[in-house]
Amino acid sequence: MEQNTDNDEGLGEEIVFPENMSGRSESTLLTPAQTYFADERIQIPNAEDTKFSFRKLWAFTGPGFLMSIAYLDPGNIESDLQSGSVTSFKLLWVLLGATILGLLMQRLSARLGVVTGLHLAEMCYRQYKRFPRVILWIMIEIAIIGSDMQEVIGTAIALFLLSNKHIPLWVGVLITIADTFTFLFLDKYGLRKLELFFGSLILVMAVSFGFEYVISEPNQLEVMKGMFYPWCTDCTSSALIPAIGIVGAVIMPHNLYLHSALVKSRDVDRSKPKEVSEANFYYFLEASIALLISFVINVFVVSVFAVGLFNVTNNEMREQCEKYPSMNGSVFPANDDIVEADLYKGGIFLGCTFGAAAMYIWAIGILAAGQSSTMTGTYAGQFAMEGFLNLQWARWKRVLFTRSIAIVPTFFLAFFSEIEDLTKMNIILNAVMSLQLPFATIPTIAFTSNKQIMGEFVNNYANTAVAILLSIVVISINTYVVIDQVNDLDPNWALLTLIVIVGVIYLLFCAYLVIHMLVSMGNISLLEYGFVNKYIMGNSDSELSSNPSNYSSLERA
Repeated sequence: MEQNTDNDEGLGEEIVFPENMSGRSESTLLTPAQTYFADERIQIPNAEDTKFSFRKLWAFTGPGFLMSIAYLDPGNIESDLQSGSVTSFKLLWVLLGATILGLLMQRLSARLGVVTGLHLAEMCYRQYKRFPRVILWIMIEIAIIGSDMQEVIGTAIALFLLSNKHIPLWVGVLITIADTFTFLFLDKYGLRKLELFFGSLILVMAVSFGFEYVISEPNQLEVMKGMFYPWCTDCTSSALIPAIGIVGAVIMPHNLYLHSALVKSRDVDRSKPKEVSEANFYYFLEASIALLISFVINVFVVSVFAVGLFNVTNNEMREQCEKYPSMNGSVFPANDDIVEADLYKGGIFLGCTFGAAAMYIWAIGILAAGQSSTMTGTYAGQFAMEGFLNLQWARWKRVLFTRSIAIVPTFFLAFFSEIEDLTKMNIILNAVMSLQLPFATIPTIAFTSNKQIMGEFVNNYANTAVAILLSIVVISINTYVVIDQVNDLDPNWALLTLIVIVGVIYLLFCAYLVIHMLVSMGNISLLEYGFVNKYIMGNSDSELSSNPSNYSSLERA
């Protein structure tokens, strides 16, 4: 058998597998040309042997900031402003908690990529049987398409605001096709330049939303209390939807797949535990900094609307807009109902309160959020397709496929409906994200808790417990929300039957993933049940090497 002496995933070398692995899923059929770092790996400097090196941190900086963009997409921004307008500062602790839990899951995702040299979708290919693997891929595609729709909506609304309604929403939707293909070729200029570009978009968001925060002058004590007082005093049931929306919008399922792949862009020798440990440390530090920045930006948005729109009626806003005739104050109905905030009304509110400049700056921030999220969603989709299906499309085909699915319904909604219908769609899409979350968190926990996969870098009990608790909370919230929404719908028997069938299938698939996770964590007693061995565990489990660095030498021939 030929041995691979290169630890860079065997790129360019030829490897022959042992006979007992032939036909198994430990090798894939992909060519070495991968999505965005195939021809360029960032070299890690040989700094002096100290506990910390800024040079090394800078070398590892990039993947975490690209990942953090998903925490700042238009769906998140709308969830933030609805949280502020409905509950003031009272749900900031939910935002903080969701961000911390998101960081813990992103840490596990990054560790999987660093230790094994394989991203989450590639590991799913090796660990799950074909049918559940395809179902997982479909679920992640749904999440990506849902996120893509939010980005299309956000970009269209931003262009509508920036052009003072001269660019209709449906035209803005079509423009997103062109701008996506334009940004698609940015990585031709080099990986570091691409990462710098994304970093500049985050800076634009920070400046835009930070400006709104400064001019709104929120009470800093109320902000701090909202972050660290875990309760919602005097809140009604109307606060439930924003709270769930925060969780669904912040922790994005496809983002775990994305982050585990992005970390492969650095040249780490996985045969050396010290280098792997060092990479894990710097990636976690970088992700922490990136998510701290995203959290602060989200707090900016919540606070601005907590100050300006909490318990404010439509008539009060119409009266306020009379001072600025150029603002579209008619977007607020002539009644005394509390304002139902969305991305568009948020911009009009800022214009009527602080002047036209505030509205345009808000629109620039939304535009930056939409454009940056578009590209990370594109990469996540490419990684998912490569990993789950062993299928590699040209990027433009991949973008055309997913963007078409996202744009077609959004275009017709924008063409035939009002802007309120577009913005309400974000609420539904956040719920969709939340429903897909177990299909990313459970596999991540399963693989990073498997000693055969992770070796000495396997999860400790604390990490595993927190991650499992997150999955239980998310599944429970999803079940509650579905039941609550069904009660509100008052469906007929046919629709109710369909909902029950889909719900049972959803829970059964979650149960499948949980059983697989338990076996991966070492509960081998479950293998005594014949159906677990036959229908749940993948073909390659018994043949996994206990040395995780072996994964890095598997040829993708």
